[in-house]
Amino acid sequence: MTPTNLTNPMDFIRTIIAKDLAKAGSSNRKVHTRFPPEPNGYLHIGHAKSICLNFGIAAENTGGLCNLRFDDTDPTKEYIKYVGSIKDDVRWLGFDWGDRLFYASDYFEQLYCYAVELVKNGKAYVCSLNEEDIRKYRGTVTEPGRESPYRTRTIEENLNLLQRMRAGEFEDGSHVLRAKIDMASPNMKMRDPLIYRIRRVEHHRTGNKWSIYPMYDFAHCLSDSIEGITHSLCTLEFENNRELYDWFINELKLDCHPKQIEFARLELTYTVLSKRNLLELVEGGYVTGWDDPRMPTISGLRRRGYTPKSIRNFCERIGVAKKNSTVDIALLEQSIREEMNRLAPRVMAILRPLRVIIDNYPEDQVEMLEAENHPENPGMGNRRIPFSREIYIEQDDFSENPPRKFFRLAPGREVRLKHAYFIKCESVVKDEQSGRIIELHCTYDPQSRGGASPDGRKVKGTLHWVSAAHALKAEVYLYDHLFSSPNPLNEKDGSDFKSHLNKNSLEALTSCRVEPSLKAAAPGSSYQFLRHGYFCVDSVNSSDDALVFNRTVSLRDTWGKIEKGKNRHGT
Repeated sequence: MTPTNLTNPMDFIRTIIAKDLAKAGSSNRKVHTRFPPEPNGYLHIGHAKSICLNFGIAAENTGGLCNLRFDDTDPTKEYIKYVGSIKDDVRWLGFDWGDRLFYASDYFEQLYCYAVELVKNGKAYVCSLNEEDIRKYRGTVTEPGRESPYRTRTIEENLNLLQRMRAGEFEDGSHVLRAKIDMASPNMKMRDPLIYRIRRVEHHRTGNKWSIYPMYDFAHCLSDSIEGITHSLCTLEFENNRELYDWFINELKLDCHPKQIEFARLELTYTVLSKRNLLELVEGGYVTGWDDPRMPTISGLRRRGYTPKSIRNFCERIGVAKKNSTVDIALLEQSIREEMNRLAPRVMAILRPLRVIIDNYPEDQVEMLEAENHPENPGMGNRRIPFSREIYIEQDDFSENPPRKFFRLAPGREVRLKHAYFIKCESVVKDEQSGRIIELHCTYDPQSRGGASPDGRKVKGTLHWVSAAHALKAEVYLYDHLFSSPNPLNEKDGSDFKSHLNKNSLEALTSCRVEPSLKAAAPGSSYQFLRHGYFCVDSVNSSDDALVFNRTVSLRDTWGKIEKGKNRHGT
């Protein structure tokens, strides 16, 4: 059900569950959790935290179970494509629900019977106020609400109206079914909340069978009870809902009463994790889709090159807490950086090519040089890379007028080519009109093969390179944080969160060159581009004829260093 690599420290939730199990009789000593997404969007990194928690706790306890249940109670926003994507994401993260796949729509008939029972017990009524008036009657956090004029309808009248609502006699918004609790309650969730509303919309599973659908708060807690959930783990915004959930279960005298435990939801810097905000970014064209590598969705992270283990490790590191806080996105980036440092083969790629001609190297000669795939993992073996008279180096690795402490290539200066030879820059060729450097002419030392120093002389710079005749063309997408503000939803200026989008979150480089060993690179496979960072083959746009790479993460946290520098200098 769950990967076994997590250490799962005893956080406050696990401590509570351990105490519950210790108090329970031997026949009741079990843990049954659930992950209950609404199929109205794609999962994001915040959902990954809940998935790891619910499936993880079930797996840690003997006989533990975890359901995957879709809370599909609002057909106006839910689609079958989201169901499929959620299943794929949960499996990709390394978890399996076995035969425990459920839907709230499985229980529509039973939920309706529960609603009828509440009406018969005088605990629910049909209200004919419109949506605006219901909101006005509810009151505020400092003022009690007012009772609906329809609250005194008889049980018989309420049953008749509810049956006619189900039969589809009424238009949307003309009636709702409400619980009859307390309009003066300090907890606004208890002020006669809605139980059913009319929705003459086709459901992705039940079709047109129903004209009324249960509200989330009604269906959610009762679905937990129906499934025998022992511990209902949810985020802090549902803390006020707990009293209402208990009320429903107690009034219906249900045998199973799940224990709700709230924990802090995940908040990340430079990110938004609200599905409503993410949908706004997608529909507004600010990103290319739910799987845009800049998005915090599971599909976006997967496409960017994150691994299931790196996300699980991140969720374990941040743990679960009782109070909301914001996690630095650098911690998520460090999780994949550590994973890639261990697993990713090293290759050479030139993102901004500058042609170098080695004048004293034979024109028709090609050498195959040995290079290790991973300097710290000999088991990954070696690869052979071609070397020829013309090569590409990075434009930034040459300076015609080098500043102090610039140890790379410059006129008259010698550097080492990794795995190859020492070369020395002899001349520079420029475009006559623009003055742009077109190519460099160099000489090499034949005695320095493999980067060795034949006479003990030292060079301070080592450059990566690719053979011009053998290099593969590639497009490389350099991704950065989607937002320039650490907290785009809570800026003091009150501006819209989209105004804080990072204009430099994507840089597309279309003239890159990579070594020929990457010709067979499979979509999704990851590599370390020497001195650049970790990259993966794009799973959507890359092909054998047109390689496309996405930068997963840089080698170091350069963004964090910049931010610290700003704070230190007060800018």
